[in-house]
Amino acid sequence: MALKRIHKELTELQRDPPPGCTAGPVGTDYFEWTGTIEGPPGTPYEGGLFNVNIRFPQNYPFSAPRISFTTQVYHPNISETGAICLDTLTKNWSASLSIGKVLMSVQQLLADPNPNDPLDSMSARQYRSNRERFNRTARQYTQQYASPPDGYVFTTQSTTTPANNQNSAGRGGSGNSG
Repeated sequence: MALKRIHKELTELQRDPPPGCTAGPVGTDYFEWTGTIEGPPGTPYEGGLFNVNIRFPQNYPFSAPRISFTTQVYHPNISETGAICLDTLTKNWSASLSIGKVLMSVQQLLADPNPNDPLDSMSARQYRSNRERFNRTARQYTQQYASPPDGYVFTTQSTTTPANNQNSAGRGGSGNSG
């Protein structure tokens, strides 16, 4: 059953990929995928292309896939090893979710961190106490570790460029009020 569902989701992703996200199998192993997530516009991650590893369990979709970043990310809900703290991947997992929807949830997490449930307590503390410094550090990580290959065309719309993005300088940008 898992393989049939994974094939179905791969076909769906190829036909109608979610904005700013890609994913597909590594070679012929349909249980091991890699993917990319574009940094959301208006955030310190804008302009970055983040790589993820996706591992489907044998009982998928009844258990969540394991997703981790292979690109270093400065974020309260992402550990130094790339582990992701997201309810959708744990207690709120539902067999009705697709990998495309999960990737969009991970992308949304980049835009809207939850510093009250951190994997990286230092960045969470900084996010709460000094948003401007947090955004500056997250932007530096994005530029250093998540630069897209030459010629890459982003699929998510952007109203600013990373160089002049005022929203990511501590004046909003993540949808949070504080």
